[in-house]
Amino acid sequence: MTAPLLQVTDLTRQYRLPREHLLAAPPLVRAVDGISFSLQAGRSLGVVGESGSGKSTLARLVMALEPPTSGRVMFDGQDLHALSPEALRRARAGLQMVFQDPYGSLDPRRKVLQTVAEPLAVLHGAPRAEQRERAAEALDAVGLRASDLDKYPHEFSGGQRQRIAIARALITRPKLIVADEPVSALDVSVQAQVLNLMQDLQDRYGVTYLFISHDLAVVDMVCDEVIVLHRGRIVEQGTPERLFQAPEHPYTQRLLAAVPGLRPAPVAL
Repeated sequence: MTAPLLQVTDLTRQYRLPREHLLAAPPLVRAVDGISFSLQAGRSLGVVGESGSGKSTLARLVMALEPPTSGRVMFDGQDLHALSPEALRRARAGLQMVFQDPYGSLDPRRKVLQTVAEPLAVLHGAPRAEQRERAAEALDAVGLRASDLDKYPHEFSGGQRQRIAIARALITRPKLIVADEPVSALDVSVQAQVLNLMQDLQDRYGVTYLFISHDLAVVDMVCDEVIVLHRGRIVEQGTPERLFQAPEHPYTQRLLAAVPGLRPAPVAL
């Protein structure tokens, strides 16, 4: 079996909270607490849990946007948090992120060309002609037109803006995309379009997804395997079919019980 594209080992992230009173030691909270998992190239791993379960903290650690308290994130054979700033900058070409809010993640003052081509300019220093050519290719891949490069974000719908965000993530031809709640801000009908697009891009380009979501129905649709986070720890892991038909952990059972009609599941009361 080939080595996994992403290997997370004993990952922990602590935050120190404000003092409750002058003489007390600042309390610590473990947002991520000893998480380990692996993800093979071309596969999709869903990370589910309620708000505050540690999902977004995990995404930031995998992207090396903040350091772990302990543990390792191995991406494509490299320990991301042990790299020099320059080596990390080069590694970032291989992993990109799609954020939750298609409105907030695009600068309203910048044309689509500037937004989509930015990773090429920052990571590769590509000339402007190449930036425009690659940006047009990325827009075409997500179902938009080259002429859209000269428009501003306010000229697009929410679903189209998220397509632009996905095009920006694709432009460096990454091996891994971390998608943090990528459809939660969209209408249900638009969600399906964006999810179908992401699956199509995976089929075409072999992209690997780490898919962060609180929506079990979304994860059921797009992911090969799922991990369930609760208070910063993995409490259950398996295929969507196994987890959603026969969940073993009471927390997973409660999550499923809150989604009527997803799949039948026993509920621990």
